[in-house]
Amino acid sequence: MKTDISIPNPIHHAAEKLAKELGISLSELYTAALTTYVFEHEKKSVTEKLNDVYENEDSTIEPELVKMQVAIVGNEQW
Repeated sequence: MKTDISIPNPIHHAAEKLAKELGISLSELYTAALTTYVFEHEKKSVTEKLNDVYENEDSTIEPELVKMQVAIVGNEQW
């Protein structure tokens, strides 16, 4: 997909230089950079959602379950 964007000259020149050093096209460099940025943003969003769940949900284990876990492990050496 083609798109027009405006990028400050210093960033554009640095990107051209990096793309040349990496042996890839400028489009490939921009795609890789945006992919990384989007992935990190989505990952942060997932982490925030998980933090919300764990902040609001009780995470205590019922005493009966703890007893069963201890019984299963027994006297095993770790």
